[in-house]
Amino acid sequence: MDVAFLEHYRELVNGNLLMKKLPFLKLVIFDVDGVLTDGGLYYGADGEAVKRFNVKDGVALKLLPKWGVDVAVITAKDSAPLRKRMEDLGVKHVYYGCHDKAAAFDELMQTLMLEPEQVAYVGDDVIDLQVMPKVGISLCPADAHTLLLRHCDITLKRSAGQGVAREVADLVLATRMPLEKAYELAKRPEFEKKD
Repeated sequence: MDVAFLEHYRELVNGNLLMKKLPFLKLVIFDVDGVLTDGGLYYGADGEAVKRFNVKDGVALKLLPKWGVDVAVITAKDSAPLRKRMEDLGVKHVYYGCHDKAAAFDELMQTLMLEPEQVAYVGDDVIDLQVMPKVGISLCPADAHTLLLRHCDITLKRSAGQGVAREVADLVLATRMPLEKAYELAKRPEFEKKD
């Protein structure tokens, strides 16, 4: 456990139930816009939307599965850049253009044969409230909509597109080991290769 990292989260003080759940997570589900991106959309002359992703989140999405925590994405949007980013990172469970996030969540639970208590969800806007009450731990970026800030279990220090997934990965891994140990895998040359 990495106590020095975890002590910065008031939600995790002294034997809190969340501290008991974090080490046993098997899956973290991320929204995209407003979580993995800053929520901005850049339109080119041909109408194509371009999104900015944070490279630190890429490390997180690759590192978590190496430590036994699967990663999924449920997003209301669909675009070629988004598909390319998920492919590059090897994210296997992605629901694009999904407006019924609760149904996608239920399908994912059946596919992976997981209990909701084994799952964390990271979202930033009201559509994410379809899933957040169903999971073991809900998290949101610091700049999430006020309704999510009221209802999520852990409010992250980082804002949308500023390394949210990396912070989530650090939280999950810090409950299992010192972060120095967790990141030993990321230092290896083969870490950057696609599986």
